[in-house]
Amino acid sequence: MFIDVEHLAKLARISLTSEEKERFHGELEKILDHFTELEKVDTKNVRPMAGGTDLTNIYREDFSRGQTEADALIKAFPDTKKGLLKVPGVFEK
Repeated sequence: MFIDVEHLAKLARISLTSEEKERFHGELEKILDHFTELEKVDTKNVRPMAGGTDLTNIYREDFSRGQTEADALIKAFPDTKKGLLKVPGVFEK
C-alpha cells in the first residue's frame, strides 16, 4: 500500500525526520490494515445507525424569569456603561 508520509506531513504542516517518516509509514500501514479487516465483516443484516441511541431531544419553552444574576451583578458594579462593566485600562498609551 502506498502512503505518501511526506505529503501528509506537509498537509499537517509538520516537519519529520527520516526516522519519523519511516516509523509513521509503518504505523499508518497498520492502521489502514485494520480498515481492510473491517471491510471483510458481513454487515448485510445489520441496520444502519446514526448515533447509537434511540433517544431524542426534548425541548422546553424558553421563558424569562425576570432579573438574572448577571443583571444584579452589573447593577452592583461600581462603574458601568450601557450594561458593560468599566474597569481600569491595562495597556499604556
